[in-house]
Amino acid sequence: MATTPTDPAPGGPPPRELNDLAALKVLAHPRRGRIMRHLAAHGPATSAGLARALALNTGATSYHLRELARHGFVEEIDSPHGRERWWQAVRQDLRFPPRAAQSPEIRAAVDEMTRQAFAADLADFVRHQDATGADDPWADTPHSRGTIHVTTEELREFFEEFIALVKRYKRPDGAAARDVRTVQTRFLAFPSPDPEAPETSESPESSELPESPELPLSPESPASPEEA
Repeated sequence: MATTPTDPAPGGPPPRELNDLAALKVLAHPRRGRIMRHLAAHGPATSAGLARALALNTGATSYHLRELARHGFVEEIDSPHGRERWWQAVRQDLRFPPRAAQSPEIRAAVDEMTRQAFAADLADFVRHQDATGADDPWADTPHSRGTIHVTTEELREFFEEFIALVKRYKRPDGAAARDVRTVQTRFLAFPSPDPEAPETSESPESSELPESPELPLSPESPASPEEA
């Protein structure tokens, strides 16, 4: 039960269940995840523009864009500036198979992708707080930590209602007013830990996020020179 930041606008295509290991490994690759997040947050870009924004070289971003396009995650669009190649994230509602139905390999890819995504979200949230002055109208962005009491079926219904609410506030390309900004919304739900279970030795405040190891690429996706 999961979705990506590239949900379609209302009336868009139905959810796409992603159960292909090769495609999941493409998304779980750290650099490709960064590319996807950048395109979702900032809109279309060229490989050169992505390279500058993400401190990569253009050969690497071009390679990663082709791999993402091969699995239907990004697409090339008409260039607004001559012969440059522009890319955008495909708007779609990506879902993962239920955890009980995931193979160990798929579960590892999904878990790594989720860990990377939430670590990046937290870093972006802290960056926003540090860079935004108190008088900025966007300084008071809402955030909430709540508790609900539900069955597993009710939690699935809650999730679908959340996704429907997010879709209500999506705007067609080019329809944004001047004061509209792209705002990241995230959903995370998990049962409270067993009160009898021991806590981890380190609290989240004192532990540092480890660097994300790169998952092995699928056999048909050889490493680029920069990755070797």
